[in-house]
Amino acid sequence: MQLIGMLDSPYVRRVAISLRLLGLPFEHRAVSVFRHLDTFRTINPVVKAPTLVCDDGEVLMDSTLILEYAQGLAAAQGSLMPDAPAARPLALRRVGLALAACEKTVQIVYEHELRPPEKRHAPWLERVGTQLAAAYAALEESLAARPLPPPHQQLLQDGVTVAVAWSFTQMILPLQVARAAHPVLDAYAHEAERHPAFTAHPQS
Repeated sequence: MQLIGMLDSPYVRRVAISLRLLGLPFEHRAVSVFRHLDTFRTINPVVKAPTLVCDDGEVLMDSTLILEYAQGLAAAQGSLMPDAPAARPLALRRVGLALAACEKTVQIVYEHELRPPEKRHAPWLERVGTQLAAAYAALEESLAARPLPPPHQQLLQDGVTVAVAWSFTQMILPLQVARAAHPVLDAYAHEAERHPAFTAHPQS
């Protein structure tokens, strides 16, 4: 399999780390949707990262759908979701909050970097910033109330996605969401970044 995309994308990095945890061999190709547009188009005309080229040549996109496929391949290896059905709603809520935080981070960056200053829409930026803050506030509250196991003991999809999202926002918008206001989240992400699956795919 080939994973196409840059590790500065939280979606690409989430997939890379998860594939490693699932024990699935793959080749990572660092192709940028911006700098290598023509190359990316030859792989996936939609130019969406991450893209996964399967062994049979089928091309998949969207991190959640790619991971659903990967989980099917690795069924014998175990799941990155909790075994107990009662624990799944909480894990899925955390994954959803983390993915929402990624989305809002990207929207803020694009508004600043891709739109001319005179065309930036302040009410939109305020709305997205409020959504970003709400997502991380909810994650902090959730992790404080029901902590995730230490990453070196157990690392499942909610832990992967939460840590990847937090590291991404702190890298790209360090002044937008204060570390001091999210001590549990920050400590968990810091520890996760030392896990071999994370260090094998460092944030670009």
